Amino acid sequence: MRDVYSDITAAGADVIAIGTGNMMYAKSFVADEKVPFMVLVDEDGSAAEVASVTGGAKAFLKLFTPSVLSAGKRARKAGHSQHKIGARSMQLGATFVIAPGNKVLYQHLDSDVGDHAPLADVLASLKSQSN
Repeated sequence: MRDVYSDITAAGADVIAIGTGNMMYAKSFVADEKVPFMVLVDEDGSAAEVASVTGGAKAFLKLFTPSVLSAGKRARKAGHSQHKIGARSMQLGATFVIAPGNKVLYQHLDSDVGDHAPLADVLASLKSQSN
């Protein structure tokens, strides 16, 4: 999201990330990755539970699939590295685009640790809202 943040704000939207670590980890992550948007912390997992985001044993079982290993290789090649992991290290991610009135325009629940919302789809959902 960092790389398309200016496109997101140009569409009149903003980004809020919710992480699994603690406040100290979040501050370090924001500084290290030059994250331009707000990062909140879900220490007890309540936000993940409400969003129906997968974690735990289900996520662990998917760690060594070909798609995850391939995604890891691509990430390392692009210069990305794993930061300190939070208390719920097996928590998968999700992306939601929510309009005023709590209308969900787009949602993507990661199927494994290498799966993320296609940024083109996120941006398209914002454009559909402005039309």
